[in-house]
Order: sequence, then C-alpha cells, then structure tokens
Amino acid sequence: MAGKRTFGSASASMLPWLGLALIILMADQFTKVLILGYYALGDSTPVTSFFNIVRVHNTGAAFSFLANAGGWQHWLFVGIGVVATLFILWMLKSHSGQKLFSFALACILGGAVGNVIDRLMYGYVVDFLDFHWRGSHFPAFNVADSAITVGAIALILDEILRVRRGR
Repeated sequence: MAGKRTFGSASASMLPWLGLALIILMADQFTKVLILGYYALGDSTPVTSFFNIVRVHNTGAAFSFLANAGGWQHWLFVGIGVVATLFILWMLKSHSGQKLFSFALACILGGAVGNVIDRLMYGYVVDFLDFHWRGSHFPAFNVADSAITVGAIALILDEILRVRRGR
C-alpha cells in the first residue's frame, strides 16, 4: 500500500529525532572515552588563552550542585535522568512533527542519556571543557551538557515563537 509505514506514523516520524539524540550520545561518549584514556584526573592542556581541556569528575549536577552530598545524590540524578528520558520519548512520540520542539527534546535526550551512562559506569560525570577569563573559570562541562543547554535554549525559543503565533 502506498504511503503506509511499517513503524506507524508516530514512531517513524520520531526516528530522525532519535537519530539526532543517538549522534549526540555517541559524540559525548566518544569524547569522554578519549579524556579518560589520555588524561589523569586534574590534568589540563591549555588550548587558547581562554580555553583548556581538563579532566574533572562531577558527582553532582550542574555547576557541581550537591557534589559533596555523601553519595545519595548519585541515585537521585540517575532516577531523574531515567524519568526525563521516558518523558522525552513520550513527548517526541506525541509531537515529532514540531521541528524546533523535537530538535530541543532530541538534544536534551542525547545529553541526559550520556550523563546517566557516566553516572552508572563511573559514579560521576566526566567533564573536560574548561573556559576561563581573567582568572575566573566557568565550571567544566562536556558534550552532553552542551547539548542539554542547546536543547533548553531551543525550548525557550520554541515557546516564544508559539506565543507570538498565537497573537
């Protein structure tokens, strides 16, 4: 039959977004494997006057929030990541035709899964991108964190555009 898909229309239209999330996940894990293989904890390589490659272990959340909480936060963040993954998959299935929204969700999905994998495999998230300016360092982050940030910005932009269309 013409036009019939074997996955069903919702699942098939999700595939590009799941593919994007997978690419993000693979890039994240590949870069972390390189850092773990070539850098000892605390090693740093200056790249520019404002950027270093470092190896940092983050047991907390963004900006090392709850990093010294005693260990219980590990399972909290894994649980949040799993719940977020399931929710994002449901949202992608329901809204895969909304391109900017789905792009945002795919970015967040790839990043969230990447950081959950770290927590499960190592007990911490591997961070390695270190930006600094005039003696002040922004907390180190990774590809997953970057994807989550891009996804969050895209969600905000999608909402602004949606509100403007509604006027």
